[in-house]
Amino acid sequence: MSIKLPVLLVEDDGLIRMDLADVLADSGFAVIEAANADEALMELEKAPGVQALLTDIDMPGSMNGIALAKLTSARWTGCKIIVISGRYKPLDGTLPTGARFLSKPVSEDQLAATLLELEVTP
Repeated sequence: MSIKLPVLLVEDDGLIRMDLADVLADSGFAVIEAANADEALMELEKAPGVQALLTDIDMPGSMNGIALAKLTSARWTGCKIIVISGRYKPLDGTLPTGARFLSKPVSEDQLAATLLELEVTP
C-alpha cells in the first residue's frame, strides 16, 4: 500500500476551502487545510511530504498567498504550487518558477488538468 502525499489547501473563505477540499478528496487526494499562510507554514513544518500547495492570494495573516508561494518554493523545493484568486492576476515573473495561476471560480476540470500538468498524483 502506498502512502498518499498530501496537498495543502490554503483559503481563508471557509465555504470555498470546503468546496475545494471536497473536490480534491473526491479526486483521491489527501488534503490538509489551512485558513492563512501562518497556519500553512505550521502544516508544512509538521508534514514535510506535502506534494502541492494550493493557495489563495488575498488572505489575512503575516503574508499573502504570493509570499507564501515564494517561501514554500524556496524551502520545500519539491512542492508544486498553484495560486488562485478571484480578484488578482499576478504579473509575469511574480510567481515562483513552475507555479501555476488559476482564476476563481476554479472548475474541477481546470484543477484536475493543472494538477496533472504539474505531475501531482493522488
